[in-house]
Amino acid sequence: MANKNAVPPYTARGRVEGENWQAVADVLNARMAARRIGQQALATASGVSVATLRQVQHGTHARRVQNATLTAIARALGWPDDHLIRVLLGDQPSLEASPPVGTDRMVVARLDALEGDLRRMNERLSVIERHLGVFDS
Repeated sequence: MANKNAVPPYTARGRVEGENWQAVADVLNARMAARRIGQQALATASGVSVATLRQVQHGTHARRVQNATLTAIARALGWPDDHLIRVLLGDQPSLEASPPVGTDRMVVARLDALEGDLRRMNERLSVIERHLGVFDS
């Protein structure tokens, strides 16, 4: 008799037998809490959408998240690139080689966002100055 609670295998577009998405969700949520980082900040730092990040955090989703997505999230949190993939496959990855890059990536991402904001404000200011007849000397 089959176990009703067993996770069914899906095609390559969905779940794959032997992958533990709940374990990925557990370690991801614990790391986010320990680093006091929210979904939006992690999404910005990793380049992953908030919607995809939310799916990974819940451990239940209809489509399989790509390895590149898991790698980007792992990097943003200062883990080795393959950390979340190894958790997904049931390995107990070592964190000894974990470079402390997560915070640096978040800072760089935030600085990039601020530069974009400044650029847009300068463009708006230039339009206003042209409209008022004010010119740079």
